[in-house]
Amino acid sequence: MSPAGARDPVRVMVEQGRKRAVASAFDWPGWGRSAKLEDAAMATLEAYRPRYAVVAARAGLGDEFAAAGALEIVERLPGTGMSEFYGVSGQTAQPELEPMSEAECERRIAILRACWATFDDVAARVSPELRPGPRGGGRDRDRIIRHTNGAEILEHAKKVGVVTPPEAVGDAGRMAAHRDAFVDAIRDHCARGVTARSWTLQFLIRRCTWHFLDHAWEMEDRDLSSER
Repeated sequence: MSPAGARDPVRVMVEQGRKRAVASAFDWPGWGRSAKLEDAAMATLEAYRPRYAVVAARAGLGDEFAAAGALEIVERLPGTGMSEFYGVSGQTAQPELEPMSEAECERRIAILRACWATFDDVAARVSPELRPGPRGGGRDRDRIIRHTNGAEILEHAKKVGVVTPPEAVGDAGRMAAHRDAFVDAIRDHCARGVTARSWTLQFLIRRCTWHFLDHAWEMEDRDLSSER
C-alpha cells in the first residue's frame, strides 16, 4: 500500500533478448511495447500510456488507470523466440501464476472486451489500403482483420476449449457469439481454478489483448484516410 496521496506504481515485466526487449504492464493487459533495449522499451511503453488510457476508460476503469503511478520494473526475464523476433511477451509474469479472484477475472474480461471493441472500431474507420510499414510492406486492413481474429479462433480460444469455425471471421454475429463463448470459458476456468492448458488465464488474456491492441494501433498509424 502506498502512502496517502502517493500513486501505486505500474508493475512491469521486461523480457530482454539479444536483439529486442519487451516491456509488459501485466496488471493492465494489452499495454506492452518493445524496442531494442530495456530503456527504450520502457520509454515506448510510457509513450503509449495516453492510447491505453482510452482503452481503460472504455473498460470502465478510467479513474483507476488515471490514478496509476510511474512504471516500475518488478521482474526481468531472458527473452524467448517470441519476444526476440516478434516483439511480443512470451512468458508468464510471476504474479500471473497466482489464482485470480472472481472480481479480478471480471476486471480483465472488461479490458479484453474493450480491446475487441477498440480493434473493431479502428478497423471500421481506417482505409482499406494502409501506408507501408517500416520495411515497406505490411498487411492491408482486411488481412489484419483476418489475421487477428483468426489467431484468437485458431489458437487462443482453443486453450479454454472454445472451438469456432475459421469462417466466423468476417461475420459479425458469429464473432460476437465466439467472444461470448470465450469469455464464458475464461470465467469457468477461473471458477474451477484450472489453467488455459500450458498458459495461465492471466497470460492468455494478456496475449489476446496485446494482439488486438497492437494491430489496432498499427492500423491507426498506417491509416491513409486523412490523405484522401
